[in-house]
Amino acid sequence: MKSYRLVDFRSLDDLQLYEENTPQPQRGEVLIRVRAVSLNYRDIAMLGNTYPLSHRKGLVPTSDGAGEVVEVGPDVEDFKTGDRVAGIFHARWFGGRMPIYSNQRGYGSENDGWLCEFKVVSQEAIVRIPDNLSFEEAATLPCAAVTAWNALCGTSQIRAGHRVLIQGTGGVSIFALQFAKVLGASVIATTSSVAKAERLRQFGASEVINYKEEPQWGKRVRELTHGKGVDLIVEVGGPGTIAESLRAIAPGGEIASIGFLSAQGEGIDFFALFGSLATFRPFSVGSRETLEDVCAVMTMSNIKPVIDRIFEFNDAKAAYAHLGSGSHFGKIIIRC
Repeated sequence: MKSYRLVDFRSLDDLQLYEENTPQPQRGEVLIRVRAVSLNYRDIAMLGNTYPLSHRKGLVPTSDGAGEVVEVGPDVEDFKTGDRVAGIFHARWFGGRMPIYSNQRGYGSENDGWLCEFKVVSQEAIVRIPDNLSFEEAATLPCAAVTAWNALCGTSQIRAGHRVLIQGTGGVSIFALQFAKVLGASVIATTSSVAKAERLRQFGASEVINYKEEPQWGKRVRELTHGKGVDLIVEVGGPGTIAESLRAIAPGGEIASIGFLSAQGEGIDFFALFGSLATFRPFSVGSRETLEDVCAVMTMSNIKPVIDRIFEFNDAKAAYAHLGSGSHFGKIIIRC
Protein backbone atom coordinates (compact mmCIF):
# COMPACT_ATOMS: atom_id res chain seq x y z
CA MET A 1 0.00 0.00 0.00
CA LYS A 2 0.99 3.67 -0.31
CA SER A 3 1.31 5.91 2.70
CA TYR A 4 2.66 9.34 3.47
CA ARG A 5 5.02 9.98 6.37
CA LEU A 6 6.14 13.28 7.82
CA VAL A 7 9.86 12.69 8.22
CA ASP A 8 10.69 16.11 9.66
CA PHE A 9 9.09 19.44 10.54
CA ARG A 10 10.83 21.86 8.19
CA SER A 11 8.80 22.11 4.96
CA LEU A 12 6.37 20.36 2.64
CA ASP A 13 9.30 18.38 1.26
CA ASP A 14 9.25 16.44 4.53
CA LEU A 15 5.88 14.93 3.57
CA GLN A 16 7.09 11.86 1.68
CA LEU A 17 5.28 9.00 -0.05
CA TYR A 18 6.24 5.39 0.69
CA GLU A 19 5.31 1.90 -0.47
CA GLU A 20 4.62 -0.26 2.60
CA ASN A 21 3.14 -3.63 3.49
CA THR A 22 -0.61 -3.68 4.01
CA PRO A 23 -1.29 -4.23 7.74
CA GLN A 24 -3.37 -7.17 8.96
CA PRO A 25 -6.11 -6.89 11.59
CA GLN A 26 -5.60 -8.71 14.87
CA ARG A 27 -8.13 -9.66 17.53
CA GLY A 28 -10.81 -7.01 17.86
CA GLU A 29 -9.48 -4.99 14.91
CA VAL A 30 -10.67 -4.15 11.39
CA LEU A 31 -8.81 -3.31 8.20
CA ILE A 32 -10.15 -0.19 6.50
CA ARG A 33 -9.63 0.83 2.90
CA VAL A 34 -9.24 4.55 3.48
CA ARG A 35 -11.24 6.53 0.93
CA ALA A 36 -10.88 10.11 2.16
CA VAL A 37 -8.92 12.16 4.68
CA SER A 38 -9.63 15.70 5.85
CA LEU A 39 -7.01 18.18 6.96
CA ASN A 40 -7.09 20.22 10.16
CA TYR A 41 -4.99 23.14 11.31
CA ARG A 42 -3.06 20.80 13.62
CA ASP A 43 -1.64 19.10 10.51
CA ILE A 44 -0.16 22.39 9.31
CA ALA A 45 1.05 23.16 12.82
CA MET A 46 2.93 19.86 13.01
CA LEU A 47 4.42 20.44 9.59
CA GLY A 48 5.78 23.77 10.81
CA ASN A 49 6.73 22.39 14.24
CA THR A 50 4.39 24.83 16.01
CA TYR A 51 1.95 22.24 17.35
CA PRO A 52 1.85 22.86 21.13
CA LEU A 53 1.57 19.17 22.09
CA SER A 54 4.16 16.44 21.68
CA HIS A 55 4.60 15.18 18.10
CA ARG A 56 7.05 12.69 16.66
CA LYS A 57 8.82 12.54 13.32
CA GLY A 58 8.27 9.69 10.88
CA LEU A 59 4.55 9.11 11.45
CA VAL A 60 1.70 8.86 8.97
CA PRO A 61 -0.02 12.26 9.42
CA THR A 62 -3.66 13.39 9.81
CA SER A 63 -6.29 12.46 12.36
CA ASP A 64 -9.48 12.26 10.29
CA GLY A 65 -10.37 9.54 7.82
CA ALA A 66 -13.31 7.60 6.40
CA GLY A 67 -13.43 4.40 4.41
CA GLU A 68 -14.76 0.89 3.98
CA VAL A 69 -14.14 -2.16 6.16
CA VAL A 70 -12.44 -4.77 3.95
CA GLU A 71 -11.40 -7.34 6.57
CA VAL A 72 -12.24 -8.09 10.19
CA GLY A 73 -10.08 -9.80 12.80
CA PRO A 74 -11.18 -12.44 15.33
CA ASP A 75 -13.86 -11.42 17.85
CA VAL A 76 -15.04 -8.42 15.88
CA GLU A 77 -18.78 -8.19 16.54
CA ASP A 78 -19.70 -4.59 15.77
CA PHE A 79 -18.68 -4.36 12.10
CA LYS A 80 -18.59 -6.46 8.96
CA THR A 81 -16.95 -6.27 5.56
CA GLY A 82 -18.47 -3.50 3.48
CA ASP A 83 -19.44 -1.23 6.37
CA ARG A 84 -18.77 2.48 5.77
CA VAL A 85 -16.97 3.96 8.77
CA ALA A 86 -14.99 6.90 10.11
CA GLY A 87 -12.38 6.93 12.83
CA ILE A 88 -12.79 8.81 16.10
CA PHE A 89 -10.29 11.57 16.86
CA HIS A 90 -9.26 10.23 20.28
CA ALA A 91 -8.91 6.51 19.66
CA ARG A 92 -9.58 5.52 23.29
CA TRP A 93 -12.06 8.16 24.44
CA PHE A 94 -15.43 6.50 24.17
CA GLY A 95 -17.58 8.69 26.44
CA GLY A 96 -17.70 10.54 29.73
CA ARG A 97 -14.72 12.53 30.91
CA MET A 98 -11.68 12.74 28.69
CA PRO A 99 -8.99 10.22 29.76
CA ILE A 100 -5.80 11.90 30.88
CA TYR A 101 -3.74 9.99 28.31
CA SER A 102 -5.82 10.83 25.22
CA ASN A 103 -3.60 13.60 23.84
CA GLN A 104 -0.57 11.37 24.37
CA ARG A 105 -1.83 8.91 21.75
CA GLY A 106 -3.04 11.22 19.00
CA TYR A 107 -3.17 10.19 15.36
CA GLY A 108 -0.39 11.86 13.41
CA SER A 109 1.32 13.16 16.54
CA GLU A 110 2.11 10.07 18.64
CA ASN A 111 0.69 7.26 16.46
CA ASP A 112 0.31 6.72 12.73
CA GLY A 113 -2.57 8.68 11.25
CA TRP A 114 -4.87 8.20 8.26
CA LEU A 115 -3.01 9.49 5.18
CA CYS A 116 -2.56 6.01 3.74
CA GLU A 117 -4.46 3.54 1.58
CA PHE A 118 -5.18 0.97 4.33
CA LYS A 119 -5.40 1.32 8.09
CA VAL A 120 -5.98 -1.13 10.94
CA VAL A 121 -7.94 0.17 13.93
CA SER A 122 -9.79 -1.24 16.91
CA GLN A 123 -13.50 -1.82 16.40
CA GLU A 124 -14.06 0.55 19.35
CA ALA A 125 -12.30 3.40 17.52
CA ILE A 126 -14.69 3.76 14.57
CA VAL A 127 -18.35 4.59 13.96
CA ARG A 128 -20.70 4.01 11.05
CA ILE A 129 -21.11 7.06 8.86
CA PRO A 130 -24.48 8.47 7.76
CA ASP A 131 -25.92 7.01 4.58
CA ASN A 132 -26.52 10.50 3.18
CA LEU A 133 -22.82 11.41 3.29
CA SER A 134 -20.05 10.50 0.87
CA PHE A 135 -16.69 9.29 2.16
CA GLU A 136 -15.30 12.76 1.47
CA GLU A 137 -18.06 14.39 3.51
CA ALA A 138 -17.81 11.86 6.33
CA ALA A 139 -14.06 12.45 6.65
CA THR A 140 -14.81 16.00 7.83
CA LEU A 141 -16.64 14.84 10.96
CA PRO A 142 -14.14 13.32 13.48
CA CYS A 143 -12.39 16.56 14.46
CA ALA A 144 -14.14 19.67 13.10
CA ALA A 145 -17.77 18.61 13.43
CA VAL A 146 -17.27 16.95 16.82
CA THR A 147 -15.41 20.02 18.11
CA ALA A 148 -18.17 22.35 16.93
CA TRP A 149 -20.91 20.20 18.46
CA ASN A 150 -19.01 19.93 21.74
CA ALA A 151 -18.58 23.71 21.80
CA LEU A 152 -22.32 24.27 21.36
CA CYS A 153 -23.70 21.43 23.46
CA GLY A 154 -20.92 20.34 25.80
CA THR A 155 -21.94 22.53 28.75
CA SER A 156 -23.73 25.58 27.34
CA GLN A 157 -26.60 23.67 25.71
CA ILE A 158 -27.19 26.34 23.08
CA ARG A 159 -30.83 26.63 22.08
CA ALA A 160 -33.32 28.90 20.33
CA GLY A 161 -32.82 32.56 21.14
CA HIS A 162 -29.15 32.28 22.09
CA ARG A 163 -26.42 34.22 20.31
CA VAL A 164 -23.25 32.50 19.10
CA LEU A 165 -20.08 34.04 17.71
CA ILE A 166 -17.78 32.18 15.33
CA GLN A 167 -14.34 33.22 14.13
CA GLY A 168 -13.30 32.82 10.51
CA THR A 169 -14.30 30.24 7.93
CA GLY A 170 -12.37 27.10 8.85
CA GLY A 171 -14.00 23.73 9.35
CA VAL A 172 -14.89 24.10 13.04
CA SER A 173 -16.36 27.57 12.55
CA ILE A 174 -18.53 26.58 9.58
CA PHE A 175 -19.84 23.49 11.36
CA ALA A 176 -20.59 25.65 14.40
CA LEU A 177 -22.56 28.02 12.17
CA GLN A 178 -24.56 25.14 10.66
CA PHE A 179 -25.25 23.47 14.01
CA ALA A 180 -26.17 26.74 15.73
CA LYS A 181 -28.78 27.44 13.07
CA VAL A 182 -30.24 23.94 13.51
CA LEU A 183 -30.48 24.63 17.26
CA GLY A 184 -32.29 27.92 16.63
CA ALA A 185 -29.50 30.31 17.67
CA SER A 186 -28.45 33.46 15.84
CA VAL A 187 -24.84 33.72 14.70
CA ILE A 188 -22.37 36.58 14.45
CA ALA A 189 -19.25 35.80 12.43
CA THR A 190 -15.87 37.44 11.96
CA THR A 191 -13.75 37.39 8.83
CA SER A 192 -11.33 39.61 6.93
CA SER A 193 -12.72 38.80 3.48
CA VAL A 194 -15.63 40.55 1.76
CA ALA A 195 -16.27 37.48 -0.39
CA LYS A 196 -16.24 35.16 2.62
CA ALA A 197 -18.55 37.54 4.48
CA GLU A 198 -21.16 37.11 1.79
CA ARG A 199 -20.90 33.34 1.95
CA LEU A 200 -21.23 33.42 5.74
CA ARG A 201 -24.48 35.33 5.34
CA GLN A 202 -25.67 32.81 2.79
CA PHE A 203 -25.09 30.05 5.36
CA GLY A 204 -27.14 31.90 7.94
CA ALA A 205 -24.91 34.37 9.80
CA SER A 206 -27.12 37.28 10.85
CA GLU A 207 -24.15 39.67 11.18
CA VAL A 208 -20.58 39.55 9.87
CA ILE A 209 -17.77 41.73 11.22
CA ASN A 210 -14.62 42.40 9.21
CA TYR A 211 -11.92 42.24 11.88
CA LYS A 212 -9.40 44.02 9.65
CA GLU A 213 -11.68 47.03 9.39
CA GLU A 214 -12.83 46.73 13.01
CA PRO A 215 -9.94 45.28 15.04
CA GLN A 216 -11.89 45.98 18.24
CA TRP A 217 -14.67 43.70 17.07
CA GLY A 218 -15.66 42.84 20.63
CA LYS A 219 -17.02 46.39 20.97
CA ARG A 220 -18.95 45.95 17.72
CA VAL A 221 -20.46 42.70 19.03
CA ARG A 222 -21.69 44.61 22.09
CA GLU A 223 -23.32 47.17 19.82
CA LEU A 224 -25.02 44.51 17.73
CA THR A 225 -26.41 42.81 20.85
CA HIS A 226 -27.59 46.05 22.51
CA GLY A 227 -24.84 45.83 25.11
CA LYS A 228 -25.57 42.25 26.18
CA GLY A 229 -22.83 40.31 24.39
CA VAL A 230 -23.11 36.78 23.00
CA ASP A 231 -23.93 33.62 24.93
CA LEU A 232 -21.18 31.49 23.38
CA ILE A 233 -17.97 32.14 21.48
CA VAL A 234 -16.36 29.32 19.52
CA GLU A 235 -12.83 30.56 20.16
CA VAL A 236 -10.40 29.23 17.55
CA GLY A 237 -7.88 32.06 17.45
CA GLY A 238 -6.19 31.76 20.81
CA PRO A 239 -3.81 34.51 22.03
CA GLY A 240 -4.62 36.77 19.08
CA THR A 241 -8.40 36.82 19.61
CA ILE A 242 -9.08 36.03 23.26
CA ALA A 243 -8.95 39.68 24.39
CA GLU A 244 -11.75 40.65 22.00
CA SER A 245 -13.67 37.49 22.90
CA LEU A 246 -13.64 38.61 26.55
CA ARG A 247 -15.08 41.95 25.47
CA ALA A 248 -17.79 40.26 23.39
CA ILE A 249 -19.00 37.55 25.79
CA ALA A 250 -22.13 38.10 27.88
CA PRO A 251 -22.04 37.74 31.68
CA GLY A 252 -22.67 34.08 32.37
CA GLY A 253 -21.71 33.16 28.81
CA GLU A 254 -19.06 30.72 27.71
CA ILE A 255 -15.88 30.98 25.67
CA ALA A 256 -15.30 27.50 24.24
CA SER A 257 -11.56 27.55 23.53
CA ILE A 258 -10.46 25.01 20.96
CA GLY A 259 -7.81 26.58 18.75
CA PHE A 260 -4.58 28.51 18.40
CA LEU A 261 -4.80 29.90 14.87
CA SER A 262 -3.48 33.27 15.97
CA ALA A 263 -0.45 32.64 18.15
CA GLN A 264 0.50 36.30 18.59
CA GLY A 265 -1.53 38.62 20.76
CA GLU A 266 -2.05 40.09 24.20
CA GLY A 267 -3.38 36.82 25.58
CA ILE A 268 -5.61 36.52 28.63
CA ASP A 269 -5.84 39.36 31.10
CA PHE A 270 -6.87 37.88 34.44
CA PHE A 271 -8.96 40.87 35.44
CA ALA A 272 -10.69 40.92 32.05
CA LEU A 273 -11.49 37.22 32.46
CA PHE A 274 -12.66 37.72 36.05
CA GLY A 275 -14.70 40.79 35.13
CA SER A 276 -16.40 39.08 32.21
CA LEU A 277 -18.33 36.80 34.61
CA ALA A 278 -18.06 34.18 31.87
CA THR A 279 -16.81 30.61 31.72
CA PHE A 280 -13.57 29.91 29.86
CA ARG A 281 -13.69 26.26 28.78
CA PRO A 282 -10.73 24.77 26.90
CA PHE A 283 -11.36 21.29 25.52
CA SER A 284 -10.03 18.81 22.98
CA VAL A 285 -12.49 17.68 20.27
CA GLY A 286 -14.70 14.97 21.85
CA SER A 287 -15.43 11.28 22.36
CA ARG A 288 -16.85 8.49 20.22
CA GLU A 289 -20.21 9.18 21.83
CA THR A 290 -20.06 12.79 20.58
CA LEU A 291 -19.21 11.64 17.05
CA GLU A 292 -22.20 9.30 17.16
CA ASP A 293 -24.36 12.26 18.21
CA VAL A 294 -22.96 14.30 15.32
CA CYS A 295 -23.75 11.52 12.84
CA ALA A 296 -27.33 11.44 14.14
CA VAL A 297 -27.65 15.21 13.76
CA MET A 298 -26.24 15.11 10.24
CA THR A 299 -28.78 12.46 9.30
CA MET A 300 -31.84 14.01 10.91
CA SER A 301 -31.15 17.58 9.81
CA ASN A 302 -29.67 16.61 6.43
CA ILE A 303 -26.74 18.97 6.97
CA LYS A 304 -24.02 18.65 4.37
CA PRO A 305 -20.43 19.43 5.34
CA VAL A 306 -18.98 22.40 3.50
CA ILE A 307 -16.02 21.20 1.45
CA ASP A 308 -13.74 23.84 -0.02
CA ARG A 309 -11.76 21.54 -2.32
CA ILE A 310 -10.91 17.87 -2.89
CA PHE A 311 -7.37 16.84 -3.80
CA GLU A 312 -6.25 13.47 -5.08
CA PHE A 313 -3.90 11.29 -3.01
CA ASN A 314 -0.84 12.09 -5.13
CA ASP A 315 -1.51 15.81 -4.63
CA ALA A 316 -1.40 15.71 -0.83
CA LYS A 317 1.30 18.37 -0.69
CA ALA A 318 -0.92 20.74 -2.67
CA ALA A 319 -3.71 20.12 -0.18
CA TYR A 320 -1.42 21.07 2.69
CA ALA A 321 -0.29 24.19 0.83
CA HIS A 322 -3.90 25.21 0.19
CA LEU A 323 -4.74 24.86 3.88
CA GLY A 324 -1.67 26.85 4.81
CA SER A 325 -2.74 29.70 2.51
CA GLY A 326 -5.79 30.38 4.67
CA SER A 327 -7.96 31.01 1.61
CA HIS A 328 -10.30 28.07 2.20
CA PHE A 329 -13.96 28.16 3.22
CA GLY A 330 -14.80 24.93 5.03
CA LYS A 331 -12.88 21.67 4.82
CA ILE A 332 -10.04 20.46 2.59
CA ILE A 333 -10.14 16.79 1.56
CA ILE A 334 -7.59 14.34 0.21
CA ARG A 335 -9.22 11.48 -1.70
CA CYS A 336 -7.32 8.24 -1.16
